[in-house]
Order: sequence, then structure tokens, then C-alpha cells
Amino acid sequence: MYDAAIIGTGPAGVSAALTLHANGKNFIWIGSEQLSDKVQKAERIANYPGLPMVTGAQMNEIFRRQCGELGIAVTDRMVNSVIPMDGSYALMAGADFYEAKTVLLATGVVAVGTLPGEADLLGKGVSYCATCDGALYRGKTIAVLCGAKRFEHEVAYLAELAEKVYCLPLYKGAGIDAANVEVLQERIVNLKAENDRLCGIVLKNGDELAVDGLFCLRESISPATLLPGLAIANGHIETDRRMATNLPGCFAAGDCTGRPYQYVKAAGEGNVAAYSMVEYLAHNK
Repeated sequence: MYDAAIIGTGPAGVSAALTLHANGKNFIWIGSEQLSDKVQKAERIANYPGLPMVTGAQMNEIFRRQCGELGIAVTDRMVNSVIPMDGSYALMAGADFYEAKTVLLATGVVAVGTLPGEADLLGKGVSYCATCDGALYRGKTIAVLCGAKRFEHEVAYLAELAEKVYCLPLYKGAGIDAANVEVLQERIVNLKAENDRLCGIVLKNGDELAVDGLFCLRESISPATLLPGLAIANGHIETDRRMATNLPGCFAAGDCTGRPYQYVKAAGEGNVAAYSMVEYLAHNK
């Protein structure tokens, strides 16, 4: 049981991790070991105090070095689900399970929206976790929406189980090499269902593919899907000035809480959220 779990490794997550570490809390920090891909790709950052006119790659390296010198490590996983428990939260990341008394959502903004009907068919042919649900589709035909090259090993894992895999990457240059995997540079525009279960996908070019399952492997999951019951307004997580959400012990910081989408704003919110988590833990021993 951790005191806290941080989901997300952008500036908000970095700031929160530094603050929780300074306050002696036992926490797990989940996300990409490379930190924020959005930061990494920034050409120039001019308004971050103390780091004038740095590139995104330089900022990420400074963050990594600072955390590394303090012994703060990232658990390189993608959280698929957060479940409220009795006074704590359970986090599912693939086949791994973690539990924390408080949780911070620093997930950024989900750039790719969900597919029509995706939420209704979750658990009915649609899955976000290859290692969790792959065995259910042994010998069957599946489609995989692959959001980044870092998920290609999960496509390869699914190919070992399924008879046929349609891989639809959201990037160029997919490097998946398996006899039963067909890579399609097409976009899914709709899902088909029969008897309240997924039975096919519709592509932008008009093709319809019959599939038994669809795995959506994205860089992040929308907060409302990640944690049902979370209050959302205009696509962002609702928080108060303490960065507390409507769910006890759950906090949010960074781009996921709304504009402006600025690194300095995210770092500030991460700091505030971490102190609020420390206060919450002190009052709920």
C-alpha cells in the first residue's frame, strides 16, 4: 500500500514527485521512463523560470537528472484502470496491480478521441490491455489500434495468441513482423456490434472487417474512462484550488485540468496537488 500514486510523467508529475519525495511519502510514479513526449518535441521553451530558452529535450533531460539524483524512479507502465476502494485506490497497469491511499491524475490531454461506441463496448470486445485480455482471443481474429511504436511488443504478444491480427498504427513506419499480422494505414471510423458485442470495424476507406475483438493501445486513456465517476467539464477534470477532484483522495494537475496548456502552470499545479495529498494523508490516518 503506497501513500500516493502519480499517473503521468510530464511537468505536473515531475513536480508532484519531487514534492512528495521532499515530504518523505512512499509513492509510486507511473508513466514513461522518457518522461513527456510532448515536452521532448518542443522546439523552444521561453517562459519556464530558471530554464530560459531551453529545448524540450533539454528540459526533459534536466527533469530526468534531477529525479535520478534523488533516487526517484518511474515505473514504466500504462495505467488502464483506476478503481476506488474502501479508503484507497486500486490501479491496474497491464497484468500489474498497485494500491495507494491517494492518487494524482497528471495524464495530460488525450490527443486522440475515443471511437464511436467504444465506451459502450468496453469489456464486450473492446479492451485497453493486451496482457489482461489477450488470452480471451486465442485463435480468433482481432484488430489493434496501435498508438505508438512503444506498444508494438504488445501487438507481437497478441499475434502469438490470435489467428489473425489487423494492426492499424497511428504513426508511420510500423515495424511489426509476424506472418499473421496485416498492417493497415487506415483509420477506424466506426464499430459494429451484434447482440451487444463487438463484431466488426469500419475503416475510412469504406472497408468493413469482421473481428472478434479490438485492442486500443493508446498513449493515454481519457480520464472519464480511466476512473468512472470522475467529474468532467468541457473535456477536462474538474478540481478546486487544492487540485482535489470530486472523489476523496483523488487529485489532478496539469493539462488534464484545463487551459492554459503551459509547462509552468502544470508544474505549479503538481506542487499544489502534492501538498494537498500530504494534508489529506495527515487527516485520514
